[in-house]
Amino acid sequence: MTDTAPGHPRPIAPVGHVEPVPRRIRAFVGGRAVIDTVRARYVWEWAGYPQYSIPLDDVAEGALLDEDHVERLTPGTARRQALLAGGRSRPAAAWLWGDDAPDGLAGTVRFEWDALDAWFEEDEEVFVHPRSPYTRVDALRSNRVVRVERDGVVLADAPSSVMVFETGLPTRCYLDRTHVDFTRMTPTDTVTACPYKGQTSTYWSVDTGAATHQDLAWSYDFPTRQLTPIAGLVCFYNERVDMYIDGTPQPRAVPAH
Repeated sequence: MTDTAPGHPRPIAPVGHVEPVPRRIRAFVGGRAVIDTVRARYVWEWAGYPQYSIPLDDVAEGALLDEDHVERLTPGTARRQALLAGGRSRPAAAWLWGDDAPDGLAGTVRFEWDALDAWFEEDEEVFVHPRSPYTRVDALRSNRVVRVERDGVVLADAPSSVMVFETGLPTRCYLDRTHVDFTRMTPTDTVTACPYKGQTSTYWSVDTGAATHQDLAWSYDFPTRQLTPIAGLVCFYNERVDMYIDGTPQPRAVPAH
């Protein structure tokens, strides 16, 4: 989960909130569809983003095994389920909500995200967690000058950027590669993913001469369709660098959790 960045809009859904999902949701294990529904529900077990909860009838027959374990979760009581798929058993993979859950949630199943191999909204793959209907992500070209430093060394000095504004998160500045000092950057094997932007292509560590800073910058070569303006651009962690916009120093962002 991510803390809301100071000075940025906050997520508005309270914990325990339930809403219908107006999209077809599918999830696969070993190439087999285990979930296929147009009747899913969003459930906020924490404020940052929702999870899907799936009607039991829209889960593949025989895919769930009750583990005889009942637990009180934030929205209500739930029975833990193992997932049987692809010839394997994946324990503690899902929770079947009981009758005390909020209206519309009882009798549906909330899956642990990583218990499934791939999730899709309609025909587009979704990474990490469901996209919140209350989160907005905009990639806007800006001619505000962006300078990035670490340990007093200039890592980038760009006359413009693509600024990504995402609800609850610090604004990220994606910079053209021609304005980044790649002599100090070394690619790493790190890969991360985002529900709204897709999967990263490259991470870089940075050597300032004073220290080496692991995974300080990243790029999306093939972002989601909605975020195509950032394709191939480089972004540095606001939390870990000194950033200046139009010459004004920016406060370091609160680290994400």
